Amino acid sequence: MNPIIGYAGMTHLGLNSAAASVAHGFETVGFDPASDRITQLQNGVLHINEPGLQDLLTAHVKRLTFSSQVESLKKCHVVYISSDVATDSEGQSDLGGIQDLIATVLPHLSPTAVLVILCQVPPGFTRNIPFSSDRLFYQVETLIFGRAVERAMSPERYIIGRDIPTREIPSSYKIFLEAFHCPILPMQYESAELAKISINCCLVGMISVANTLAELCEHIGADWQEIVPALRLDKRIGPHAYISPGLGVAGGNLERDLATVCRLAGEHGTEASVVQSWLDNSRYRKDWVLRILHSYVLGNTPEVRLGILGLAYKEDTHSTKNSPSLALIECLHDWPIQVYDPVVSSSVLEHPSVVSAKSILDAARGVDVLMIMTPWAEFREVKPVDLQQAMKGRVIIDPFQVLSGSVCTSLGLQYYSLGRPLLA
Repeated sequence: MNPIIGYAGMTHLGLNSAAASVAHGFETVGFDPASDRITQLQNGVLHINEPGLQDLLTAHVKRLTFSSQVESLKKCHVVYISSDVATDSEGQSDLGGIQDLIATVLPHLSPTAVLVILCQVPPGFTRNIPFSSDRLFYQVETLIFGRAVERAMSPERYIIGRDIPTREIPSSYKIFLEAFHCPILPMQYESAELAKISINCCLVGMISVANTLAELCEHIGADWQEIVPALRLDKRIGPHAYISPGLGVAGGNLERDLATVCRLAGEHGTEASVVQSWLDNSRYRKDWVLRILHSYVLGNTPEVRLGILGLAYKEDTHSTKNSPSLALIECLHDWPIQVYDPVVSSSVLEHPSVVSAKSILDAARGVDVLMIMTPWAEFREVKPVDLQQAMKGRVIIDPFQVLSGSVCTSLGLQYYSLGRPLLA
């Protein structure tokens, strides 16, 4: 008989994880103390945007119960603490909500239930939870906004932290993990907690390399996109490497881990200047669009109307955490802006002269400069000639090369993108 699985916290992490649980055949309880959120979910309304999630939940809804009553977890054999961890502008985690959630859940677990901390916490957090160590685990999550369903359904491996790694995993928890048919790597609590941070540090290292060298390309006449295929064919780097240049590190999770490493290094007297350099590089690169705008447009024609496509920090998500687009808009209060995002409402903005557009071309209509800040798939489908006809000016700033640069320049547009030579 399969164990019953519970998730405490129906935010992005918990909801996607619960969907994968029911899809793998397990009766699942999704608990959240926010009754309005649970009511939405019971009515089939999702408060997050994630490709494939709605279909997955609908297909397996009979095995999934949503509840705002913590007593609903009593029947569960394995209970995950699965709420997203909030971070501030400096990447510091606010663990208060997680601690409150754990305190709420603990008195209502069955005497044999396994408790698993799934949300990201700093090293040392799990060991200090007042719960039986033989039933207390930390599990590394590696979900990605926009690909969370895929990652939850088919994990590469499970990294499991516990008090003594060589001890047998409780049968209910083991049955659940083995249903996903991936390697299980047990280790100490602190090792597992640091493993998540280690993964993200490696990703940031690659991102920083790409951003640093792409910027060099912009000034020496090289094209980073010509270099990328050579890197992907190198086995030491590989086809899935994070080597596409971007506007710094956004989303919150990666920055949080860098901030955690710097904090721990300060507390223990270790050397982590390279990690601080990654943070500095990220903050510098985030202002790339603003520098292009001031250097090539506003310095010559200050009276301009701006268009922005994309508010989410990346495609296929509703999240605007540390969004380069929002950071840019905060610096442009003196100019009128037309914005469009297929998911995020312009109501998240605090700007005196923002107009919410209903479509891509509506955002481009009459503007002097169009900036494509999120590489949504629908933005790739628009024809540059249609943008040219809608725009008043001729400048397109497209960091992620959503459009074809060669087509744009052939139409007489001034086209700027990361990693390619800048116009004189």
